[in-house]
Amino acid sequence: MKVIVCGAGQVGYNIARQLSGEQNDVTVIDQSPEMIRRINDTLDAQGLVGFASQPDVLEQAGAADADMIIAVTFADEVNMVACQVAHSLFNVPTKIARVRAQSYLRAMWRDLFSRDHMPIDVIISPEMEVARSVKRRLEVPGAFGMIPFGGDRMRLIGVRLLDDCPIVDTPLRQLTELFPDLNIVVVGIDRGGQLIVPRGDDQMLSGDEVYFVADSGHVTRALSLFGHEEQEARRVIIVGGGNIGLFLAENLEREDPGVRVKVIELDKKRAEHVAERLERAVVINGNALESEILVEANAANTETVVAVADDDEVNILASLLAKRFGCQRAVTLINNSGYGPLLSSLGIDAVVNPRITTVSTILQHVRRGRIRSVHSLRDGEAEVIEGEALETSPLVGTPLREVKLPAGVIVGGVLRGDDVVIPRGDTIIQVNDRVIIFALADAVKKVEKMFSVRLDFF
Repeated sequence: MKVIVCGAGQVGYNIARQLSGEQNDVTVIDQSPEMIRRINDTLDAQGLVGFASQPDVLEQAGAADADMIIAVTFADEVNMVACQVAHSLFNVPTKIARVRAQSYLRAMWRDLFSRDHMPIDVIISPEMEVARSVKRRLEVPGAFGMIPFGGDRMRLIGVRLLDDCPIVDTPLRQLTELFPDLNIVVVGIDRGGQLIVPRGDDQMLSGDEVYFVADSGHVTRALSLFGHEEQEARRVIIVGGGNIGLFLAENLEREDPGVRVKVIELDKKRAEHVAERLERAVVINGNALESEILVEANAANTETVVAVADDDEVNILASLLAKRFGCQRAVTLINNSGYGPLLSSLGIDAVVNPRITTVSTILQHVRRGRIRSVHSLRDGEAEVIEGEALETSPLVGTPLREVKLPAGVIVGGVLRGDDVVIPRGDTIIQVNDRVIIFALADAVKKVEKMFSVRLDFF
């Protein structure tokens, strides 16, 4: 597949890294010679200095025979014009654009991006995606990550094992024997920074970060088994009244009227704007790093602080201070993934990375075959893929214990019509089943092929 990526920032670079690593033909356009030099020096991709929306630059990048353009520059207008030019002059089949300004995304202008006007196939709003990601983490207290599948009938849960976890040192095979009616599958274990796909005789150790797929109705019981019985937050402090904080507060007001929300925003004008948009939430104009503000926000009696300001250091410090004042749990936004390994040891419970969230959303539209959804984990170390099983798939018609899955791949769940199937060795996948697969990065292309139609089928 030939892909043009417009923008070599964090999102553009990581999309190019992921796609070029899977042997796609990738060209990256950016105005910055330094960023393009980094692309040429570190990736198996072609870097091109220029303005991504200009026809001659897109022509030089190979737009005439490109399969897809992904426009993720820092300017919404450049992203939109690049997609328009790619469509009008080069007939590029698939066009994806990142759009931050919410004015473009209002429901009243929904026809703007139709094929007859500005033909963009997929619009990505990072702020909205991050707000949804944070909301999912709030729904499952005790977990550092949650991804829903099949209309939330199944969930991938990430949980950290503590010393008092009752199933530490228990082989996974025994877990199934001890709890035969518990519908979960452990699909990944992060131990000391190394992500592995476990086998039946592997054990989970204290300090491991474990990923499991579960029937949504069994998640609470599963979390209890993993040593987590935290209650869902009824009081939430949001640090940062930017787009992410505002979207999250509006979402909580709309979908969880029983949750009491307080927003702390440093800028007075922005705080006034947020207060006008919200109906019940309390908006405090002040610095979340000041003790008086945290006392005013009643951090001592708050279950969860969500720090989503536009400064990583502020988010980290505000989270730690709120917990010191008595807040039980911290969900923290960071852009610098280098901070990630430090945060759990500091006491931060869950981390949200806008870049990883945006990359996951884009990959969902890049993957070939009958792929329904894709979620990137651990900065691209693994993916969780939901795909539809076709008649030609090697997964279909054979008990799973006899299917030769590639190394680093495990089936975590099956959605069959309205039914949830937790896969065991004797499970047989049927045509049209939606299969949830956990795959390490180097096995992703093989998983794509499992959900593609072979030419000899026709």
